[in-house]
Amino acid sequence: MSIGGRAAVVGIGATEFSKDSGRSELKLAVEAVHAALADAGLSPADVDGLVTFTMDTSPEITVAQAAGIGELSFFSRIHYGGGAACATVQQAALAVASGIADVVVCYRAFNERSGRRFGSGVRHREPSAEGAALGWNLPSGLLTPASWVAMAAQRYLHTYGLTPEAFGHVAVTDRRHAANNPAAYFYGQPITLADHAASRWIVEPLRLLDCCQETDGGQAIVVTGIERARDLPQPPAAIVAAAQGAGRAQEQMTSFYRDDLTGLPEVGVVARQLWRTSGLAPGDIDVGIIYDHFTPFVLMQLEEFGFCEPGEAAGFVAADALPLNTHGGQLGEAYLHGMNGIAEAVRQLRSASVNQVPGAARVLVTAGTGVPTSGLILGADG
Repeated sequence: MSIGGRAAVVGIGATEFSKDSGRSELKLAVEAVHAALADAGLSPADVDGLVTFTMDTSPEITVAQAAGIGELSFFSRIHYGGGAACATVQQAALAVASGIADVVVCYRAFNERSGRRFGSGVRHREPSAEGAALGWNLPSGLLTPASWVAMAAQRYLHTYGLTPEAFGHVAVTDRRHAANNPAAYFYGQPITLADHAASRWIVEPLRLLDCCQETDGGQAIVVTGIERARDLPQPPAAIVAAAQGAGRAQEQMTSFYRDDLTGLPEVGVVARQLWRTSGLAPGDIDVGIIYDHFTPFVLMQLEEFGFCEPGEAAGFVAADALPLNTHGGQLGEAYLHGMNGIAEAVRQLRSASVNQVPGAARVLVTAGTGVPTSGLILGADG
């Protein structure tokens, strides 16, 4: 793999995570970019590349102007919502490894609680092929992300003879870690399995505590070449492997016509690439930052990556077999479309996490599921 070990994350920065930021999404983006550059020991003048999500409302050239960045030799956007998170870093690494850019900042900023709330589901849409695909399910009442995930979650429970408590282990783990994290919205607020079971139904079998937050905030990640990274203040988080993936019969959250609803084939595509190109296996991973917009898909991701057999992930999580979402995840810290998870992976490799895993040297990060997705393996340099 041409980018493996050739680029690194050297800076991370974020705004506060809130329910009402009181400022524009552009302002949030610029604050996050400036914070990440300061962390990296770089200035806006060093940046020649920017990457974000297609869903972001702050274009690359606008962020460049507002942040004091000059000429850009590379800019890119990744589609499919939260599935884009790790792919932004992949794009940055590709640009750096190929010599197209020297310093690339990946960013995501939104007022997802005080502004447009994704959890509200489908509103007005311009005509598109994606909209037509959704249109097959909307008349049946499947209008929100929770309702789309509930279909697969119900099948998963039925197939493996489980109850909704299986999902509660993910929520409890995330909130336990968030309780120690001053940046987390649920700082100081752990939960129990009983709390999970008592939370109200959203769409059966999903309860309130199975669903991620809605958050205002911004997060930025700085990527540069590994040699330059070694001269900067922070220990480099080497990009060991990066991948994108879409499965057969892939749709956005509504892939109900596959042969099996108990897995996430798009995650399998990413997993096979990451293991092949890194030469690593599940047993080599020290920490898992697993995208947790809904708890059932955390279980399915662990199974797709081979950490356990199909139907066994709830027990795997309950046993703390792998440290998971040590920042609190999107259930406990903040919903930043997975970008805050990448930042936590970097903190683990710097030995700077509030829930530090001793000796953490390899971290797996995944992106949004139910959609075309992406993943990373980050490692300590050397």
